[in-house]
Amino acid sequence: MTTPEHQWIFFFSDGTDIFQDDNVRIYQVQNCQRVFQEPETNNFHPVDLPEELLFCPQAEFNDKPDSLFFNDGVRRIDYILVYEDEEKKKEKEQYVTVNEDQRRIRKASLMKMGMELEATRSVIDEKLMFVKIHMPWDMLCTYAEVLHIKVPIQPNDLSSRPSPWNFLSCITKKFYPDEELISKETEFFTAPFEKDRLEYFYIKDQDMFFTPSMRSRMAFYILSRAPYEIRGKTKKFGITKLLDGGVYKAAYPLHDCRFNVPSKEEGCPNERYLLYQEWAHPKSFYKMQPLDLIRKYYGEKIGIYFAWLGFYTIMLTLAAVVGLGCFIYGYKTQETSTWSKEVCDPDIGGQIVMCPQCDKDCKYWRLNSTCEASKKLCIFDNFGTLVFAVFMSIWVTLFLEFWKRYQAELEYEWDTVEFLEQEEPSRPEYEVKEKVPYTECGRCMRVSIGIGTVLFWILLILASIVAITVYRLAAFFAFSTRLRNEELEGLEPLKEYVTPQMATSVTASLISFVVIMILNILYERVAIWITDFELPRTKTDYENSLTLKMFLFQFVNYYSSCFYIAFAKGKAVGFPGQPVYLLGKYRNEECDPGGCLIELTTQLSIIMGGKAIWNNIQEVLLPWVKNVLFRYCKSMPSNSGLPRWEQDYQLQPISKLGLFYEYLEMVIQFGFVTLFVASFPLAPVLALVNNLFEIRVDAWKITTQFRRMVPEKAQHIGAWQPILQGVAILAVATNAMIIAFTSDMIPRLVYYWSFSVYPYGDSDNHTMAGYINSSLSIFNISDFPEQSRPLSSSYNMATCRYRDFRYPPGHYRQYEYNVRYWHVIAAKMAFIIVVEHVVYFTKFILSYVIPDVPYTVKEQIKREKYLTQVILHETNLKLVTKRMKPYREETTSSLQKLPPEELDLDF
Repeated sequence: MTTPEHQWIFFFSDGTDIFQDDNVRIYQVQNCQRVFQEPETNNFHPVDLPEELLFCPQAEFNDKPDSLFFNDGVRRIDYILVYEDEEKKKEKEQYVTVNEDQRRIRKASLMKMGMELEATRSVIDEKLMFVKIHMPWDMLCTYAEVLHIKVPIQPNDLSSRPSPWNFLSCITKKFYPDEELISKETEFFTAPFEKDRLEYFYIKDQDMFFTPSMRSRMAFYILSRAPYEIRGKTKKFGITKLLDGGVYKAAYPLHDCRFNVPSKEEGCPNERYLLYQEWAHPKSFYKMQPLDLIRKYYGEKIGIYFAWLGFYTIMLTLAAVVGLGCFIYGYKTQETSTWSKEVCDPDIGGQIVMCPQCDKDCKYWRLNSTCEASKKLCIFDNFGTLVFAVFMSIWVTLFLEFWKRYQAELEYEWDTVEFLEQEEPSRPEYEVKEKVPYTECGRCMRVSIGIGTVLFWILLILASIVAITVYRLAAFFAFSTRLRNEELEGLEPLKEYVTPQMATSVTASLISFVVIMILNILYERVAIWITDFELPRTKTDYENSLTLKMFLFQFVNYYSSCFYIAFAKGKAVGFPGQPVYLLGKYRNEECDPGGCLIELTTQLSIIMGGKAIWNNIQEVLLPWVKNVLFRYCKSMPSNSGLPRWEQDYQLQPISKLGLFYEYLEMVIQFGFVTLFVASFPLAPVLALVNNLFEIRVDAWKITTQFRRMVPEKAQHIGAWQPILQGVAILAVATNAMIIAFTSDMIPRLVYYWSFSVYPYGDSDNHTMAGYINSSLSIFNISDFPEQSRPLSSSYNMATCRYRDFRYPPGHYRQYEYNVRYWHVIAAKMAFIIVVEHVVYFTKFILSYVIPDVPYTVKEQIKREKYLTQVILHETNLKLVTKRMKPYREETTSSLQKLPPEELDLDF
């Protein structure tokens, strides 16, 4: 079937065309090959395009594996394109495949724009072709101005203020990279590059003026916008589509050397080797990160991520120390806790028979069967936890405020202070659609579809939480009928620890973790599709939109089970004579007599630990295994003899989303550390240990297992900053509510100060003695309804106990809430209001007192801006003077030739 007759024209960015044929009819054949036929004949033949534009020069490998230049040794390689040569597939000569056709036009487009290309066939696979791309000086100058790249104009002679801690340098220098290997770089006054004012800039060597990261950034910008086909109103361009379509196998900038062996090429900086030795190698785990070299080699975006991760890890050290102290305090006091002793005492807890926690098949049980669980609950549910929760609320504020200050310092040092959104170019996908009518109605429709899809997936998560809750109820029923009978006689050492609540909590947490991982994989694809559909203008807008969607989903996915245990479980269970049922069938599960805090701790430890292990497996093993399998399947020899571009081709490609998942992983961890820290003081300790590995794992991964990233400019951590601030604000409320509603601290305080003494108690002094007995209500077993009455009982008693504050049977308001219940509720609400207001006020004061930008940095920015203007002004004067000198000399000589009478002036 043929398409309508039309004209096929291939355009360049300047509007000119390289091929135009009015007598061309296009046929689409079943094998997806595009061929061309003249109307007069039926003979197929290749497109006759200009040879000098469609074919780039080819060169053999020159046996210099460390070379970063063309074969002439002069032109530096700025980017690499890899494709599979169709000619080696023995296709018929009269056919030109779609891929080959697009590559030819692509090459011609790049050469027309000024790039210089050189193709080299693979050393080990003759089907692979490597196209080396070089940007000449004029082209670099043009696109450096387009991208507003800042370059040096003069060395910075401003003296930095000496640190008051210089006297400790002899000790601290061991924790910094070796200065002999990674020396401090010279600082410069900088200004955006302007092609017409080359005299302004500090150019010693044209080849080294633009750094390799700048050159690869400009090359990627061009590759993302160079067209490869325009048919009618349809414009096709961009390297991403060619990679996705298989036209090219890979596209990447080169590493400067092997990671474990320095380059033998003269003048090679060996920055990758230095980064591995002083940063990514396990032996350097205790050293500070060489952030300036990371930024120079990988760009500001990578540098700001590792700066944030390192700063977060350092701040976690203080939180981990305090949290560990709180844990040790709880561990030491678990044996001295009065209420825990009462639970374990055979004369108190051993005499209290608890009501069954499910219908019919569940049995009565004695309170002291939860002795070990109550002791472990004391580790986390104590006054130290309250102090630690308030401390963490203050800590998170200090962390965010000090990070803003540190970020401002990095902005100044890395020349991103004046990095504006207008300087960031539009995404190629947006530029294609920019000329298409894009009404407000269309935008509203796209956003509405995106919001609706996100809400649907959030509801899907909530549905999974309901399913897990149903599992909890069914599993608790099963465990209750087996774990408190004689079937555990062979497991006596574990019998004290394996309670129905603990078994249900552990298994449900494991299932919840698996569901979380599966939903993550599915939603990731959906979130990317929605963001592509919304069509954000810049890459920053794209990442911010995707960040918000992914975090909302991950927030619900990871934290919903924790919120359920903390604020829903055991809160609406009724009492034994009138239990509450979920879906009219499943009886709501209850907490242990000590509360649900220990279950929340179990849930957090399983999710945090499982997530850390899973992520490390993904980040370490998967790239390494893929690289090993790739080399094994291709039967590749040692890298030592392969050219630099072929060694890098064997590495893993960088994800399109870059560091998105690294940020997401850390922010989710930040939520666990702050939102639920009142139930798990060891969360900062686990996070600290994980981050110490995370920094080196990420460093090792991008340095040894992945191709070099395209450097990108970045001023800050983007949308993650307001997300962190939102989590910090929410953390105050969640921790206050955990202490009030999840732990048993407030009821114990109410008993200690009010109900242990007259008029409610018998003691003359405030005491915790008798708390357990007073916190358990009495139920008459004859009041059991038929559908929930236990089938059998080994105890001869008329009543059983349950966890609540209700009037006893026989009271005129039997089974209704008593006075103590309302005292406890009032105390909980008062605690939440007081703690929230105190902590929020303290956070506000700290945020106001601590400026976002240090005073010294503000002064340095003003001073440098002024000096830069002075330097540019003086340079302008010199240029004007230099240009006016010939005219001045010509005028002077002309005046000297005039007669004296013509020079007389009448004033």
